[in-house]
Amino acid sequence: MSSEVKKITIIISSDDHPVNSAISDWANRQPKHQVIDIVRSAEEAFGGDLVFLISCTDLVSMEVLQKYSHALVIHASDLPLGRGWSPHIWDILNGKENVVVSLLEAAEKVDSGDIWKKNSYKIPRYFLYDDIIKVINQAHLDLMDFAIANFNNIEPKQQSEEIEPTYCAKRSPKDSEISPFKSIEEQFDRLRVCDKNKFPSYFYLYGKKFKIFIEREDD
Repeated sequence: MSSEVKKITIIISSDDHPVNSAISDWANRQPKHQVIDIVRSAEEAFGGDLVFLISCTDLVSMEVLQKYSHALVIHASDLPLGRGWSPHIWDILNGKENVVVSLLEAAEKVDSGDIWKKNSYKIPRYFLYDDIIKVINQAHLDLMDFAIANFNNIEPKQQSEEIEPTYCAKRSPKDSEISPFKSIEEQFDRLRVCDKNKFPSYFYLYGKKFKIFIEREDD
């Protein structure tokens, strides 16, 4: 029962990650009996009922994880497919309009733990970066709520051994480069997944670098 979860730690490595605001708002809405700490590193994780690793770029030792009854990761892929970095972005770039987000147990091998829950979310072809972020943020909140509600009665499932795991590379600014010689339609997915503040789309022409920003005009 959710009332039995009293001490929760959430590790988000970066203080400017777009999930921070959604998680803070979520934490403020939780029952008063729950103590929720949002921290930046495993060094600040002192133990409790649940620890969520959300966009946690550090390798968290088993010694830290064992301070909690359950240590959980939220990962935006249909595991064991899409282990690694930014899997939902790679899915969108590959033309997918549905993204699976997995809630799994933290394990020594990254993204290999037993699965608690998987949810699927629609990401239409016209969604831009901010829209995509809202969907992924909501997925985090949904799965955290599920973990708390099912804290004592979950039966985790091992990741399928019949499916060969795939791994996603870490994205870099180079992945935001657009060709001035291809159509917008050909490159629209690459345009719409770019964070205009951190990694804006850009192209080179006439010896100069140009940035591109797109906005959708809704009816």
